[in-house]
Amino acid sequence: MKEKEIIQHIVNWLKEYATKSYTKGFVVGVSGGIDSALTSTLCAMTGLRTIVIEMPIHQAQSQVNRAQEHIHWLKSKYVNVEDARVELTSTFDTFKVAVPKSENDAQVQLSLANTRARLRMTTLYYFAGLHNLLVAGTGNKVEDFGVGFFTKYGDGGVDISPIADLYKTEVYALAKALEIAASIQKAAPTDGLFGDDRTDEDQIGASYPELEWAMEFLKNEAQNVELTTRQKEILAIYQKRNTANQHKMVPIPVCLIPDELKI
Repeated sequence: MKEKEIIQHIVNWLKEYATKSYTKGFVVGVSGGIDSALTSTLCAMTGLRTIVIEMPIHQAQSQVNRAQEHIHWLKSKYVNVEDARVELTSTFDTFKVAVPKSENDAQVQLSLANTRARLRMTTLYYFAGLHNLLVAGTGNKVEDFGVGFFTKYGDGGVDISPIADLYKTEVYALAKALEIAASIQKAAPTDGLFGDDRTDEDQIGASYPELEWAMEFLKNEAQNVELTTRQKEILAIYQKRNTANQHKMVPIPVCLIPDELKI
């Protein structure tokens, strides 16, 4: 993998896209995770205005510490980087009080987790609107096009996706090449949406390398391959999530009206 060439390719793509769209730069939500750290660094490398935003909602201190460490590092390297912090905990708590409850606690918790992501999306677009910036997405290839591990109109609500053609392992490789903080590189991936210490692997039931294997296996349509019990489990997990989350990964269905009915 040619890390330096890929990095420069993405940076050039970002800069060209911003120029052609008559926007002035980028806004990126920074969580303390590897994807947002890489995305914000790539945006900063364009030399265009880049605003990185912390948006804590009952956030674990470890995540806050990593986000702040990354922001400090970015600002020390790139003069075009600014930061902002929007504390959304009280906004989220007000929302929880305002909406009706349900007896299905699991569904309530999932809906509230997605609400966190959507509050953050709204915040990012507020800043983007103020400063004529693009909202840069932080989703990787497995999340965005494999298992749909993102919130519709939350972290999935973006203008551009600079790392969405990179597997998670490739994200780590680029982060290492850019010398992003070791604390971020070593941290277990988590969406941080439930207010506890559950990781992405805990939620999905498979690691990113395993999901990448499944995605490649199915893409190549391998036939007559002897699979282990674990590989069969991984394929089942991948296919179940891919099927269930198609509504996130395909265009919104549009009811087309026959021409003869419009006459």
